[in-house]
Amino acid sequence: MSVSTLHHHSRPTALRSPARSTSHSPLRSRVQLVAPDLRIADSPAASVLRVACVEGPISRDSAARTTGLSIATVNRQVSALLGVGLLRERADLTAAGAIGRPRVPFEVNHEPFSTIGIHIGAVVTGIIVSDPRGKILGAVEIPTPSGSADAALASITRSAGAFAGRWHRRTPLWVGVALGGRVDTTTGTVDHPRLSWENAQVAGVIGGGLGLPISVSGHVEAMAASELLLAPRVSDVAAPPSSTGTSLYFYARESAGMALTIDGRVHTPSSGPGSIAHLPTGSSVLCSCGNRGCLEAAVSDRAIVTAAIDRKIFASVARGARPTISAVYRAATDGSEAARELLVERAVTLGRTVALLRDMFNPDRVVLGGQAFTAYPAGIPHVGEAFAANSTLPRRDIRVTGFGDRVQEFAATVVSLSSLYSDPLASMRRAAA
Repeated sequence: MSVSTLHHHSRPTALRSPARSTSHSPLRSRVQLVAPDLRIADSPAASVLRVACVEGPISRDSAARTTGLSIATVNRQVSALLGVGLLRERADLTAAGAIGRPRVPFEVNHEPFSTIGIHIGAVVTGIIVSDPRGKILGAVEIPTPSGSADAALASITRSAGAFAGRWHRRTPLWVGVALGGRVDTTTGTVDHPRLSWENAQVAGVIGGGLGLPISVSGHVEAMAASELLLAPRVSDVAAPPSSTGTSLYFYARESAGMALTIDGRVHTPSSGPGSIAHLPTGSSVLCSCGNRGCLEAAVSDRAIVTAAIDRKIFASVARGARPTISAVYRAATDGSEAARELLVERAVTLGRTVALLRDMFNPDRVVLGGQAFTAYPAGIPHVGEAFAANSTLPRRDIRVTGFGDRVQEFAATVVSLSSLYSDPLASMRRAAA
């Protein structure tokens, strides 16, 4: 796990009360940046914490069977995690007649702690407060601030501190940021063309402002990680991807992206995530790069709204309504054939693109995420038909994420928890520092 220490001039906020600034003058704060570890960790402490998250309350014997660790190893790890406060024992659940502490079930001690997740989108930014199990306690969306990167990040930090302050009885342990663009996880800096950010000091501004250890990740990689690390414990997520083999995660909303998971680890290139934004689709839509038919220019929410305006869908069906992607969905649901045709065109383009990527990488599984899939369920059959018609390989597991319209929330949550899940004892020491 990569750890960096940054020094940033910022307005730091108190750990236990992140909504309250400690000073109105710039102070030098020491920022602990830890590169996110987007994988199922196999260290003894991580294994015990994971089984407690997924199956707790659980006995030490059951934990040993589930993790494959010896009972002595489980006992040592439980004792260490009890010591840092991440686990608690449930003596009230001890079986009648059982003698000795090894018979006392344990579970995650989730009530005293929280983490802060931030998903910075091209249009909206989500702020999420979660507990150590990955359960979301609350979430709010704000418009992504315009202007310089520093000013926008400072505004987001203030909003995050104010929102997290609602859970003033919990100690925040970590902040995780997920966003698009070119993300350098080791320096916490981001180049984001859609937001006109170059070398944006995401870790320095947000980590320094909140006074917490911070991890920064590309958002599609984080979404793929949430399928690995959070899906097994979310009741409405069916058939989460296996920790073995390969998975292709495809995302589409205001941007488009993909990530690969290989044997329980999200592939994160050292030079940053790749891009499929300009993958050719065959459409005639002009992209900002000067070419026609680039993927994002054809399927993004902004592109669909622009096409709806050109086709006078708002004028004929939703006169006076604000031109948003939600208005296009409503028009299609209310019977506008023009809106339905537009969304079917996008679904077909998405299905063809997923088929191309699937044939290129030949993964064991394909997961589709983002509101381009989940916000208009009537388009899913068209995605499936286009995928089947254009993929040359035998049909395998392909499904829409079980996180629905909350993929961005869980992506930010998993970044805020990735270090804790990878190395819980060291992470608790860093949070305490």
